[in-house]
Amino acid sequence: MIPPPPVPGDDRGLLLGDGLFETLLWLDDELRCLDAHLDRLATGCETLGLPPLDRDEAARLCRAAPGQAGVEAGRAAVRLTLTAGSGGRGLDRPDAPEVRLVARAAATQPVSTSATLILARTRRNEGSPASRLKTLSYLDNVLARAEARAAGADEAVMLNNRGDLACASAANLFWITGGKLFTPALSCGVLNGITRARVLNQAAALGVETAVVAASVEVLEDAEAAFLTNSLIGVRPVSRFEGRLYAPHDLVTRLRAGV
Repeated sequence: MIPPPPVPGDDRGLLLGDGLFETLLWLDDELRCLDAHLDRLATGCETLGLPPLDRDEAARLCRAAPGQAGVEAGRAAVRLTLTAGSGGRGLDRPDAPEVRLVARAAATQPVSTSATLILARTRRNEGSPASRLKTLSYLDNVLARAEARAAGADEAVMLNNRGDLACASAANLFWITGGKLFTPALSCGVLNGITRARVLNQAAALGVETAVVAASVEVLEDAEAAFLTNSLIGVRPVSRFEGRLYAPHDLVTRLRAGV
């Protein structure tokens, strides 16, 4: 196992959360959706005013990470981290930041169980550009996940400051009502998830009507089904949200098979 280079103590990602990350699925010696992840990371760099992403170096680090971690086959989570580098005084970046890229990998198992959800007290700040990026400032998500764990649940549904549904702590959220597929709009403070996009495309291919909306939490009480998505879990059905139980749903099964 070859450890990645250490991050120095003056790194802006470490000190200020100034940076971005992507989590990719490595399966059967292939990085799934690599270009889509790099596209999102490049867009994040532009939004945060960081230098353009070196896509070739990022891809090289991601491909090397499983072997460096001693994972030769099977399934792994690859975490690519980009920080604003070192330097600057206080909050101010240096005039020409030199970003730092690090990739790490760890073996991971597929999730085969449905998820139980609670409603988090921690809110998403839909007015912040960071709410739509995978930044290194992920403390709200950490707090929401801790709420779920303390309640004996798998995940926590997060509202934004307006009271609209946003996401789970580490996943996008979908629900089905009247045979129609819904998910919160990006303007609600939602990450533009890679698997989220694939699900919307798959639904369109199946002829399923979809809508991206701003909606209150009450819609989950009336929904026929709900599920979560991210790059590692794919499509994960929800079996319970607070006191609401959901039965297995054919559309969730079909979407899960297609992504």
